[in-house]
Parts: sequence; structure tokens; C-alpha cells
Amino acid sequence: MTTAAPKRHTGLGRGLGDLIRPTGPEAQVTSQEAPVAATAPEGAHFAEIEVDDIRPNPKQPRTVFDTDELSELVASISEIGLLQPIVVRPLSGEPVGYELVMGERRLRAAKAAGLAKIPAIVRDTQEADLLRDALLENLHRANLNPLEEAAAYQQMLDDFGCTQEELSTRIKRSRPQISNTIRLLKLPTPVQRRIAAGVLSAGHARALLALTDPVEQERLAQRIVAEGLSVRAVEEIVAVGQKARPTRRVTPRTPSPKASALGQRLTDALDTRVSVAIGRKKGKITIEFASSDDLDRILGLMAHGVDATIDL
Repeated sequence: MTTAAPKRHTGLGRGLGDLIRPTGPEAQVTSQEAPVAATAPEGAHFAEIEVDDIRPNPKQPRTVFDTDELSELVASISEIGLLQPIVVRPLSGEPVGYELVMGERRLRAAKAAGLAKIPAIVRDTQEADLLRDALLENLHRANLNPLEEAAAYQQMLDDFGCTQEELSTRIKRSRPQISNTIRLLKLPTPVQRRIAAGVLSAGHARALLALTDPVEQERLAQRIVAEGLSVRAVEEIVAVGQKARPTRRVTPRTPSPKASALGQRLTDALDTRVSVAIGRKKGKITIEFASSDDLDRILGLMAHGVDATIDL
């Protein structure tokens, strides 16, 4: 008797899967649940395939997989689903319908997690470069949450031989932005789950990355949800090194309404805390950053111009 696989999150298989129209019975369901971002690249389609219908790649050079890493991936799939679809090619005249092209570890972890089906990009062409180019062309159109976006970027680098420079040029994002987005995949699984659910924003997630201890990251993430902390409040907590404790409030000198308005405009534009002090003859702008990568991100935004003008 076959046991039904546990129900997974609706984000299962998003990421690059959102760039390709599904085929088969699930196509109508998908189209009702969410708009598909782009048309299918030529020579490929997206589908959820029975894991038993996939034959391992006989040319897979890797035969030994780290047990701890595999266990972590199994836990992640159980919590938030599989964010990076595998890549397969159809087999004609074979009892098993598909051969694995990319994603041996993901396939093993999906089986261990009890999935009956796995999201896959079915490559109907041998021209891998054509598929890569088509995915790059559609990537900036996809409506992905920050975690799905991070998984899509990482998969383009790992599976399709794309460089960060090429990715930056094709999707019109700076390399620091891409790097910081990919770093979201290093957060603990419970934190990733909150990001996928939309409970934590990308700004919150970037602030959490400044903490090195996963336990502290998870604890602070719980505080963000429970107390409704803003991104700026989280950055303050991280900056002063307090481990998920309320910050001691120091009453600052009240800034002028004009300085407050300009500081808020700059904060929104740069996605980090910016304070502005305006005196009679001169003033001061303070821009905070969580790490060197975050500084690179801010400098990249400033280099492209920030519209935060206000009448003083």
C-alpha cells in the first residue's frame, strides 16, 4: 500500500520553475492560483514528475554525498519545499520516462523526504546554452519572493554555468544585490520559511545575516514577528550586539520635520537606516550598513542615483 506524501508548501518548485509554463493536468491549477510570469523557453517545459519515473544519470561523476548536508536538505524540503527544480530529459522507448540531467542530491533528498513527485524542468533540447539564455531572459519578469529569487540565482550559477557578471547584466541587478540575495539561502530553515511566507521582508533578512550564530538569527526572527520590529530596529539590535534583548532607548534630540522627511526618503531609497541633521549653516547625513556586502549594495544604489529630493 502506497502512503500519500505529506502536503507541502505551495512554494514547492518555484524559483526557476516560475519562468516556465507547466504542462499536463497541473497546468490549469497553476494558472488559477497565480499568473505565470513568462512563456516557456523553446525546448523546455516545467512539470511535476513521479520520482520513480526518473532514472539517475549514468555519467554522474559524484558518487559520494555528505550525509549531514543531505540531511539538512531533507529537513529544508520538509519545511519549505524544494526551491530549485531538477533538470531532466525525456527518454523514448524506455520503461522509465526521464533521465536526470542536473540535481542528483535534490532527487535523493526529495525521495528521503517522502515526496511522490518532484518539480522538474524537462529539457527537450540538447542545446543547454539555449535553455540558459531563455531562463535568463525571463528571470527578471518572474514574480518571486526573496527566497525563491535567491534559489533561482544560485541555480543559474550552479546548474547552468552562468556567472554573477552575466546574471547582473541580463537581469539589470548589481552584483552586490545578487550576492546579498543569494546569502539568504544561508539563513536557518525556520527563518527561510518565514521569508517564503512573506512574514519577514528581504530587508529583515539582510539584517539577520549580520549575525553569525544561527540560534541568534532564529531568536531575533521570532522577535521580529512577535513585536513587529522594523528593519531599522533590527539593524540597531544587531549593531549594538544585543542578542534578542530589547534595546535601551536613548532619547535623541528631536530632528526638524524637514530632516526627518529627508531621512525617511533616503531610508526608503537605500533600504537601510539614514539619519539627517540640519543645522543653521551645515548638516550631517549618517548612513548605516550591516556588512561590507551591504555597503557595496548601498554604494551601487547611490552610483545609479537616488531620488530623495525635498525642499529645504
